[in-house]
Amino acid sequence: MRLKLLSVSLATVLSAQMGAALAAEGMWVPQQLPEISGPLKKAGLKLGARQLADLTGDPMGAVVALGGCTASFVSPGGLVVTNHHCAYGAIQLNSTASNNLIRQGFNPATPGDELSAGPNARIYVLDSIRDVTADAKAAISLAGDDPLARTHALEAFDKKLVSDCEAEAGFRCRLFSFSGGNAYRLFRNLEIRDVRLAYAPPSGVGKYGGDIDNWMWPRHTGDFAFYRAYVGKDGKPAAFSADNVPYRPRHWLKFADKPLGAGDFVMVAGYPGTTNRYALASEFDNTASWTYPTVGKHYANLIALVQAAGKKDPDIQVRYASTVASWSNTSKNYEGQFAGFQRIDAAAQKHADEDAVLAWLRSRGAKGGAALAAHGKLLELGEITKATRERDFVVGQLNSTATLGSAIQLYRLAIEREKPDAEREAGYQQRDLPTIEGAQKQLERRYVAAMDRQLQQYWLQQYVKLPATQRQAAIDTLLGGDKERDLERVLDRLARTRLGSTGERLKWLQADRKDFEASKDPAIEYAVAVMPTLLALEEQRKTRAGEALLARPLYLQAVADYRRSRGEFVYPDANLSLRITFGNVTGYEPRDGVEYTPFTTIEGVAAKATGEEPFDAPQALLDAVKARRYGGLQDKRLGSVPVDFLSNLDITGGNSGSPVLDAQGKLVGLAFDGNWESVSSNWVFDPAMTRMISVDGRYLRWIMQEVYPAPRLLKEMDVAR
Repeated sequence: MRLKLLSVSLATVLSAQMGAALAAEGMWVPQQLPEISGPLKKAGLKLGARQLADLTGDPMGAVVALGGCTASFVSPGGLVVTNHHCAYGAIQLNSTASNNLIRQGFNPATPGDELSAGPNARIYVLDSIRDVTADAKAAISLAGDDPLARTHALEAFDKKLVSDCEAEAGFRCRLFSFSGGNAYRLFRNLEIRDVRLAYAPPSGVGKYGGDIDNWMWPRHTGDFAFYRAYVGKDGKPAAFSADNVPYRPRHWLKFADKPLGAGDFVMVAGYPGTTNRYALASEFDNTASWTYPTVGKHYANLIALVQAAGKKDPDIQVRYASTVASWSNTSKNYEGQFAGFQRIDAAAQKHADEDAVLAWLRSRGAKGGAALAAHGKLLELGEITKATRERDFVVGQLNSTATLGSAIQLYRLAIEREKPDAEREAGYQQRDLPTIEGAQKQLERRYVAAMDRQLQQYWLQQYVKLPATQRQAAIDTLLGGDKERDLERVLDRLARTRLGSTGERLKWLQADRKDFEASKDPAIEYAVAVMPTLLALEEQRKTRAGEALLARPLYLQAVADYRRSRGEFVYPDANLSLRITFGNVTGYEPRDGVEYTPFTTIEGVAAKATGEEPFDAPQALLDAVKARRYGGLQDKRLGSVPVDFLSNLDITGGNSGSPVLDAQGKLVGLAFDGNWESVSSNWVFDPAMTRMISVDGRYLRWIMQEVYPAPRLLKEMDVAR
């Protein structure tokens, strides 16, 4: 497959003086790879840059998306490796208090014993990327001066494009916007819908260190697990069935045959979620002063609620394990970002950078006028959003609790079903029905009525604290007052919903709008009452989005032009589309007098072990370390088996599970985290401190060989000893 290159040359951006450490900055889109071949070679790549740009070739064709994480094929039999924390939801979904796969691990004797990762588990295999920028911009321009019409025009264009793209069964397509709307590309992926859990180590390996070690170095976490992709007997994607067969990928990664060491070249291909390096300074200020501290505080409170309930009810502990893990990760990430902002004075940097761009635009006279006006419009839109941020967050969280969220989704589906499919809201079209049904089915494994009530109570308590100007009439009418007894009365009523039953939820999947509006189920009555407000707020957001469709790309193009004029890096913010980042294995110095080396070893696992979570290393691991049973996987330079390693690559959430490749394109590890000092790099990249943490491929193999043996899988990956 040949991919169209970016129209903007990077020759002035990537100057000769760009060294390996600086080259680590940047989440490059695949189309840019041939143009950055010089820096890639300087960093140590042995493959040709154009080989990497062949996204269906070797090795890029082995890299897949999981819809929030990254993974890669590692055998011709559809075996997929990713992070343990990426597979955590599937592990939790198959766990019970009496058969806790999270704690004990999962190691099936045969492929026939592999377990479904859930009705909504997906593996996306990239098939093609098509530039549709001109058509997208033409569609937007036809809407004229009406901002809401612009949003609707882009939505209609998106739906038509995707519908045509998905005409051939088995494919899932998505339109991505880059640089605020300066470029649009259509990604087409083979959508594998039968995904099964093939191997997961015990939590004493896969989650070793837990929240204590999260974002920390030195690290000793074996953050890996395996899925297997299945398709119908005809080789095409199909829903889960006992008759399905393993998918046969065209390419799969091979484990490196040369030991990885300090200074060596490494690169990552993956699907990073979101960065904000081109955000306005005011948007940074809002995030640093309100979003991170506010969300972090609430998530910490929710974690405490669930953990307290889980001590009394093991079912709650298991069913909410994945949810709590997500809250914990987000909270600690926000805490780390805030600390990073202060350490590097990120606010001053963001304001200084923006001031420089604005000064440059003013110096250009009339040529800079449009971009300056666009900047002003973005400031205005930001203030409008900021005015209702407390309400939007609290009500959004309340409406996401299990039964209320289910009722709202089901009622909205009934509303949208009255329209032709092409006119339905995105997320409620025919293509989305399997995902909606899957979500309703798997809710029962992540829901306990008593816990859902506690979470509803928490958010209602936050709601009644909102200023009167941010309250919603429908919720106020429901409450009838702000006292605790008013909340208890509403909670008692909501607890009588029947939507806690999977059968009941599935029944409502096919119901008409009038059936919902006649229902006496308390959760459904709530959904019906709040829906007019939700739809009105949605239209307001779309109107603001329509304003931004003109302002954001205009201003960001000016930012790019300014940076190019200075010979600086120009790459788009992450947006869950495929990116490549590269650099070298290296440690760092977090503070005066402290130097972190780039590798940890299995002796460090044993040194941390306490026998209790989160440092509950399996006895088999401790015995192997004590006996120095390295299984031929030790690195002579370290005198032991490496566990995790550091490199200066530029990653973010969504890169979890990304394969780390060496100079020959061979698998040397899996990206799973960043260091504490780097989490602020989503906003401001700090080359001196930004480090990626990866689990070493040799540790993965050692666990599967010496600790939690999986000889069948090792043989399948052609690494059995």
